[in-house]
Amino acid sequence: MVKKSMPFVVLNATVLTVSDTRSVESDTSGNLLVQRLEQAGHRIAERKIQRDECAQIRALFERWIKDPIIDVIITTGGTGLTQRDVTPEAVHGLITKPIPGFGELFRMLSYDDIGTSTIQSRAEAGIADGTLIFLLPGSTGACELAMDKIIIQQLDATHRPCNLTELLPRIRHE
Repeated sequence: MVKKSMPFVVLNATVLTVSDTRSVESDTSGNLLVQRLEQAGHRIAERKIQRDECAQIRALFERWIKDPIIDVIITTGGTGLTQRDVTPEAVHGLITKPIPGFGELFRMLSYDDIGTSTIQSRAEAGIADGTLIFLLPGSTGACELAMDKIIIQQLDATHRPCNLTELLPRIRHE
């Protein structure tokens, strides 16, 4: 049985760069995320640069998750192994359904580019009360790989055989 094609759905996205040093001008990873989302036809609801402070990052996530307008949150930075890398910790407990396949696929694809160094990435994805969340490394190359080979397809309701966008109403119990 062939699945019926769905129309494209515009999603409202937020982009968060977690960094102690980047500005909007120097934020090549955040700029790439915004560019890819807009090129795909999605709307940027908000973009922020936040220092690596767990409580402040968590407060942003809590606000965006509660906002019924926000469909997806994509972050860059803070997913490494250093003391200041706290993005996964900031989200811990907010994600109600992890999407472990994202991190697994990301690291598998990343292995082709950076070899075993990919184990240093704590890239992950999940759902928090109906909001899709993707935590990406701060590297522009890593963001490009994640967006071009995984995320943009999964945020496209026309992508077959299935995608996350078409699941959103059922995830949200609409």
